[in-house]
Amino acid sequence: MKQLCITLLLVILAPFTLLSQEIPVMWEELTSPDFKVAVTKSKGVCIIPMGVLEKHGPHMPLGTDVIVARDVAIKAAMKEYAIVFPFYFFGQIFEAKHQSGTIAYSPELLYKVLDETCHEIARNGIKKIILYSYHGGNNSFLKYFCQTQLASEKDYVVYVAEHETPDEVSKVIDSKTVHIEGGHADETEAANVMHIRPELVKIERANDESGEAMGRLPLKNLYTGIWWYADYPNHYAGNAIAAKPELGEIIINNRVNVLVEMIQTVKADSVAGSLQNEFYRRSSNPNE
Repeated sequence: MKQLCITLLLVILAPFTLLSQEIPVMWEELTSPDFKVAVTKSKGVCIIPMGVLEKHGPHMPLGTDVIVARDVAIKAAMKEYAIVFPFYFFGQIFEAKHQSGTIAYSPELLYKVLDETCHEIARNGIKKIILYSYHGGNNSFLKYFCQTQLASEKDYVVYVAEHETPDEVSKVIDSKTVHIEGGHADETEAANVMHIRPELVKIERANDESGEAMGRLPLKNLYTGIWWYADYPNHYAGNAIAAKPELGEIIINNRVNVLVEMIQTVKADSVAGSLQNEFYRRSSNPNE
């Protein structure tokens, strides 16, 4: 009888024991049984760290954006548990097609892969998906993708993470940055990778090419797709020569803390899904 009671107690407590155990945050490292536990432990939240394969000046790796996005996502998920999707480089990067190593998929494929990825994530029981991109060229595409979630009924919600650096942190970053102007493969971005994967940065090459804006397209209050190439044909904006890993540590830690807050917000959110379902019902018969 005593043994039977112990056995029953162990069966009852088993799910709680699994939830309290350390299990990986990375999707690809989870076993199938552990994945079920991870869905519960994450409260159905998955992060897709997004980037592209593109030139980052003459001194940084092609996968910089995904390397940084994934590092931040993993560190944040370890603080506030969430499942982190594998290396995702299907992003908008047509403006770098003239540079070696760039992979620029068609617009149709970019959308289709992300759409089916979200469908598959949701099919596995995850109903809240955070798109966390470290690549500026994805910004418009991801907002458009998020808006199109209203086109047909979904049983999940997609959130686009929009990172904002607190003023007090920005001041610290600026105070430690020699060359503030930039935006791509610049001092701060190089510092980030030097902090995460220092062996991948060839900082001595940072001045092999110019990262200054050329200003070849003076169009006021107008936007055109060639604007980036007009200013930065070398696909390098800024000057990274003074980059230090200590600066990268400050930036990465801030990004991690901000993403932790986002994960907590998404976990607590019960409004977006409810409003989404209300919208689907009303849009199916707008005359009612």
